[in-house]
Amino acid sequence: MKKKVFAIALAAAALSMTTAVQAEENKELVLYTWEGMFPQEVLDGFTEQTGTKVIYSNFDTDETMLEKLAQAKGGDYDLVIADDYIIEQAVEEGLVGEIDKDIVTNFGNINPIYQGQFYDPDDKYTVPYGAGIPLIVYDPEMTDLDIRGYQDLWDPSLEDSVAILANYRVINGITLLSMGKSMNEEDVDTIAAAGEKLLELAPNIRMIQDDNTQNALLNGEASVAFLYTSQVTAALNENPDLKVVYPEEGLGFGIMGAFIPSKAPNAKAANEFLNYILEPDIFAQCMNYIGYINTNQAADAQMNPALVYSGDEINGEYIENISAQADEQQNKNWTEFKAACGAE
Repeated sequence: MKKKVFAIALAAAALSMTTAVQAEENKELVLYTWEGMFPQEVLDGFTEQTGTKVIYSNFDTDETMLEKLAQAKGGDYDLVIADDYIIEQAVEEGLVGEIDKDIVTNFGNINPIYQGQFYDPDDKYTVPYGAGIPLIVYDPEMTDLDIRGYQDLWDPSLEDSVAILANYRVINGITLLSMGKSMNEEDVDTIAAAGEKLLELAPNIRMIQDDNTQNALLNGEASVAFLYTSQVTAALNENPDLKVVYPEEGLGFGIMGAFIPSKAPNAKAANEFLNYILEPDIFAQCMNYIGYINTNQAADAQMNPALVYSGDEINGEYIENISAQADEQQNKNWTEFKAACGAE
């Protein structure tokens, strides 16, 4: 009987060791973010360094991400990169875990400008992964209009020639700025008035698209575009003669953040990945690739100078969370605007 028990114990131990080896051989990190946020060689470098394979999964909007993460109750994904305002919601809903700074020893490389922000005041949950200021870019060969701000997008001469982003908070926001209001306006009647103004923009809209919006400008489909920072960089790289406008009504400024979901299957690997990308040379490689403003001070010397900003140069308003009633009206504005533009 003792021999039989001993044999069973040996078999169980062997099975346990086999399972452990298989788990070690099949280590995975599920990364959830927008498409094209990392050069492949950076992901491959992490795998070579740690043996952990990166599974890249992407979403189209921050709201889609939050919905999926909520359905998974903070599980399924090991690391998420999303926008600041949506991270604040995820934290409030208990979907975000704290960073292990015993592993993320490179946290000190982060530029202090991007620490202690409204969505993570104690820097417990996030690592900033680039920042951006959406801007107007236009082709002076295709329009005689001297564009200075958002209000110029409504000019009748731009009929059917403006390409814009597909982010409802951003587009509502710049409409509010054009009216002298805050991007985070809470008064529902004021937001409704912005919706009426937004409808007046519809005849000028050629395209509403979040990905590669700059291509409409580069291929001549649009003469004016309102673009994310990465798209501005891509457009200027291909056509340096394009004009960039810092709208006189004010800027919308945003920070992308990386966070670990509260029930991440492989939180250890996620912390290791954060520490890895915070290495100055790796971070510079990432930011130069995606074309966003660098948030890692230790990487400044290796950056494209156009992507390095001091605090004094950043004069923008963050998009922050607003009340449910205000958000509902913004969504209503957006739905009606897209319908007027013939967009889905």
